[in-house]
Amino acid sequence: MVSGVLAMSPPALSKARGAEASDAGTGQDTASEQALIRRGCDAMAGVLGSVDMNDCLNIGLKPSGAFTVQGRPILVREYPPLAPREPQARVLLVGGIHGDEYSSFSVVFRWLEVLNEHHSGLFHWRVIPGLNLDGLNAGPAERMNANGIDLNRNFPTPNWHENKQEYWVEFTGRDPRRYPGEAPLSEPESQYLFDEIERFKPDAIVALHAPYGILDFDGPKNPPHHLGYLYLNRLGTYPGSLGNFAGVQRKLPVITMELPHAGIMPTREQSSQVWNDLIYWLKRNVQRQERREPEQKSDQVADNSGITPAYLSGDSASCMTCQPESSLRQNCCRRDSESWNLLVVE
Repeated sequence: MVSGVLAMSPPALSKARGAEASDAGTGQDTASEQALIRRGCDAMAGVLGSVDMNDCLNIGLKPSGAFTVQGRPILVREYPPLAPREPQARVLLVGGIHGDEYSSFSVVFRWLEVLNEHHSGLFHWRVIPGLNLDGLNAGPAERMNANGIDLNRNFPTPNWHENKQEYWVEFTGRDPRRYPGEAPLSEPESQYLFDEIERFKPDAIVALHAPYGILDFDGPKNPPHHLGYLYLNRLGTYPGSLGNFAGVQRKLPVITMELPHAGIMPTREQSSQVWNDLIYWLKRNVQRQERREPEQKSDQVADNSGITPAYLSGDSASCMTCQPESSLRQNCCRRDSESWNLLVVE
């Protein structure tokens, strides 16, 4: 169970854009690095009852070189190749894209513990346990960052400005929780994750969210039918989402885990089964590939590759892909006049 929000005074200044990542996982911490690690851990352990401050400080996190709007340092942990083994693939694991989805931070810490004990070099991991630290510390926590932007609608995708009007204004009715911002990558947190994808060149991305209790997937591979107790329910893509940017445009498998509860942790057995199934799927489906995609920071792209955004789809069948007999089958659709529209849950 997650504790209440701890009141904290925000650091003075954000240095966010364009900062180079530090060496995340090697070398001796300097005094300044230790101070940044402590600030980053305080931003998470000070709010999350399931994350211990000492555990956070000692789990091997490093400053990424990036900061949130309010100046909180974003931390990262790297599990590099182990010689002489050549890693099968690079995997980027991201938690806490939405600040009010507490469990999406905390479960990543559980998996950091697993990697600390069992990292074998099979995969080269880069792990970001919390991206939206300002949203987490808003008191009460908020989905958006400190600028009121939904980070998962702020990535560069084709026709971003046109789709923003159609999606945010017409579909969500200007829902402030889903405001995509004035331009793609306007936020230091989304800029950092974009830059991390450019630098690390992952072969798969795993993102944690809550609280819909499903498994979503974007990209070219055959998706897993389930990971542990999370069953596949493909929700389609949205303008500016990570799944659209990395899965549809970059052709990377993007596995989005929607945990069932934002404020209640899954049991250790449940999170272990999800992890084991994830490793099993990665081993059989993801291989290292060299990529040389051009930078895509603007929305000036010809089309959306024929993909119909899920929020415009009238196909109710796309809303239900879980086993009908499963007790975890989620009703993620709502009636809107005579058509079906997907709820915005990713």
